[in-house]
Amino acid sequence: MLLNLNIIDLAVVKSLDLDLEQGMSVLTGETGAGKSILLTALGLALGDRADSGYVRPNCKRAEINLEFDLADAPLAQRWLKENELDAEQQCLIRRVVNHDGRSKAYINNRAVTLQALQELSEKLVEIHGQHAHLTLLNADEQRRLLDAYAKNQPLLDRVNACYREWHQTSKELAGLIKSSVDQSEREELLRYQLEELQQLDLANFNYAELSEQHDKLANLGQILTTGQAQVDVLYENDRQSVNQMLNHCLAELSHIAQFAPELNEISTMLSEAQIQVEEASLQLRRFLESQEADPQQLEMLENRIGIVHSLSRKHHVSPDELPELVGKLEHELDGLAHSSERIEALTLSAEKVLAEYHQLAAQLSGQRKLRGKKLQQQISAMIKELGMPQGEFLVDISALESTTPKLNGKDKIEFLVSANPGLPAKPLAKVASGGELSRISLAIQVTTSSDKTTPTMIFDEVDSGIGGGIAEIVGQKLRSLSRNRQVMCVTHLPQVAAQAHHHLYVEKNNQTDITSSNVRLLESQERVEEIARMLGGVNITANTLAHAEEMLLHSDFGA
Repeated sequence: MLLNLNIIDLAVVKSLDLDLEQGMSVLTGETGAGKSILLTALGLALGDRADSGYVRPNCKRAEINLEFDLADAPLAQRWLKENELDAEQQCLIRRVVNHDGRSKAYINNRAVTLQALQELSEKLVEIHGQHAHLTLLNADEQRRLLDAYAKNQPLLDRVNACYREWHQTSKELAGLIKSSVDQSEREELLRYQLEELQQLDLANFNYAELSEQHDKLANLGQILTTGQAQVDVLYENDRQSVNQMLNHCLAELSHIAQFAPELNEISTMLSEAQIQVEEASLQLRRFLESQEADPQQLEMLENRIGIVHSLSRKHHVSPDELPELVGKLEHELDGLAHSSERIEALTLSAEKVLAEYHQLAAQLSGQRKLRGKKLQQQISAMIKELGMPQGEFLVDISALESTTPKLNGKDKIEFLVSANPGLPAKPLAKVASGGELSRISLAIQVTTSSDKTTPTMIFDEVDSGIGGGIAEIVGQKLRSLSRNRQVMCVTHLPQVAAQAHHHLYVEKNNQTDITSSNVRLLESQERVEEIARMLGGVNITANTLAHAEEMLLHSDFGA
């Protein structure tokens, strides 16, 4: 569960350090006090996208820290261990958002990607937003809720894996069949291109080496003239060669070395240099003597380089890429030559995967229908408790009209509701009013959450559009969810707030130029006063306080 929430310089929150407990906690406060920023902070820490607007004015960065106890989160423990991020029973999550919008995420003090943070977060916290009832109208969301309730994910993954394999195989097969129409023309072109390229002997082709040989032969005259001049300078010029000058230096130093023995070391170095000069001149002479002009070889190299450049331009590749091009053309030609065999193999493969898909999809449909009946019974019972005594909730599962495989199976899943007896059930969007939709949404969220393993659940004003005795029942349902997990709820309803084990109050501070918000845990009497405020508004009477005390006392008895 979530043990601590720490926020620094995030929007209206300058600094907040909040310890949290097991059970049900509510978060209340006047409109605009900053309740939403706490959920924003949690969302950011758990992997939501960040931008510079979250950073408090005149601050360099915002920071959110979460501390979790993993005793009730085995899936999170396993994920941390598999990703080598585990630290016994503890999990620390940190998210930093800079003033330029860039952000960093850390798990147990080690930097991680946003994707990794999101993967872990879904095993720790589940957030139900205040617009969940609108999302509920989406067909994909209805399918997702049913599959989550039915624990269909492993089977759904297998269905989708089959679909993707079938789709890829079918796509390749269609491409081969289409290309087989003009296959002969393409084969003829490929054979011509390969014959043209193979004249280069590309198995032994090295463009850099070929270019080097050409440059050497083309500049052989300059090589011989310059090389011979350097032989003369180094050794063969009797008057002014480097060798003669070194001889002269050695003779002069030898004469004075008898007076300055430390010059002997210099003489030794010059003697070694003289040996090196002599060896260099000999090697240079041998190189020059081995060179021979070959006009025919030069002409052959020029012709070959011309062909290389011509083919490179023709195929829009560099000379070095010509061998790779030959490989690609040969592979394509081989593919065309064996396309009929490939078409037959792909056809068999597609049929096999398609049969497996239909088998798994039928199994998935069976599980959806079986669990769908139980889900509709539970939700029907709950919406009756939530003020729709004649309401009936149905999970309609029918086969898609198309027999072509689809992602997520072959079912059309639709949530229907009948608000009054004798009337046919219709889609939620056509039947339910705003208040009814909120109650149905809440019933679905509570029902589908009952057997989940997520240790912390957060409800953000999901009780909007509800009031009176129904609100008290909503509070009881949320409290019942907290028996084996941590539940946090942002609410405006005193009936819901009174059901909580812990009451957090958000208050705004306008004493400085920049507004700030703070959160604190209410003591018993403060809690009575806050429930009274939520009941009575501006003027709180003794009767209102008494009513608040009674609500809190009643909730404690109900625990």
